[in-house]
Amino acid sequence: MFDIKVIKEPLELVEVKKMAEEGFGEMVKAVVDTEQEILALGSELHVDAESVLIGEEGSSREYTWGINIYPLKSGEEFIEFDSMVNIKPGFGNRSRDVEDSEIKEKIKKIVHKLII
Repeated sequence: MFDIKVIKEPLELVEVKKMAEEGFGEMVKAVVDTEQEILALGSELHVDAESVLIGEEGSSREYTWGINIYPLKSGEEFIEFDSMVNIKPGFGNRSRDVEDSEIKEKIKKIVHKLII
């Protein structure tokens, strides 16, 4: 069962591994709000996590980015930038990837600050 958690304070990696095991096995879907520097973790679909951030945390679609976290991997393989919610032509992103390298770096910093 998928239980979306909004992460504002550091969460131990062991908890993310547990969420992966209960969901997809090796991966957890997440949406990062780069403005508030929070993330919603553990949804079946990225759009569900994005909806939680927008509806409950006041996030703006311009700043929400879908990622996949692989808690058993490290380095560049820890975060995958691939989500339908990333297709935002009005905000300059036309693919499932996060095309702006500065936004990617900000996402990485937020994830590594919140998942320890």
